Amino acid sequence: MSLARTERHALVRTMSEVGPDAPTLCGDWTTRDLAAHLLVRERRVDTMPGIMIPAFAGHTEKVRREATDKQWSHLLSEVDSGPPKWSPLFLLDSVANAVEMFVHHEDVRRAQQGWEPRRLSTEVQDQLWKTGRMFARTSYGGSDVTVVFERPDGERVTVRKRGPRSVVLRGEPAELLLHAFGRDAVHVDKEGEPSAVAEIDGSKRGV
Repeated sequence: MSLARTERHALVRTMSEVGPDAPTLCGDWTTRDLAAHLLVRERRVDTMPGIMIPAFAGHTEKVRREATDKQWSHLLSEVDSGPPKWSPLFLLDSVANAVEMFVHHEDVRRAQQGWEPRRLSTEVQDQLWKTGRMFARTSYGGSDVTVVFERPDGERVTVRKRGPRSVVLRGEPAELLLHAFGRDAVHVDKEGEPSAVAEIDGSKRGV
């Protein structure tokens, strides 16, 4: 089973356990809001432009809010079933949804008290390492700091080359990926000048 499917099912189980009103790391969204977002993203083609283009965001948000009225169990069931065959994401599920489902699963987990990083297999960490390196090249916007990712085994890669100042971010690939996506509830060690570290933390991270 692909990482996208594994994380999708795990995300739905976690949302079911914490309930529809639990907090997430997605601003003021509850788990119900997040589930509605995932459902609309995969089943309402007319809302897709609004995910990336501000001019269309109002329509996307209107449809998402309407989806929150669905019965909680029905909402979770539809999210769990994945994109329908007519969805543009159906054939791209394993590629387009692996990181989406992983990050949002952690958005739910890490918004709850007492969270700890999960023990992920080497295979999953390797996949997240590859994806995280690619995504980080377009993250950390607005800063003039070079960003280096380093895994616990010492492997490192420069993911964003800018000015002479640099910050090394050390952690498991899952933690580095989440940091690049703008999440602060991560276990990442940071090495660099304090001003450079602050600039990276305050940069435009995520999509």
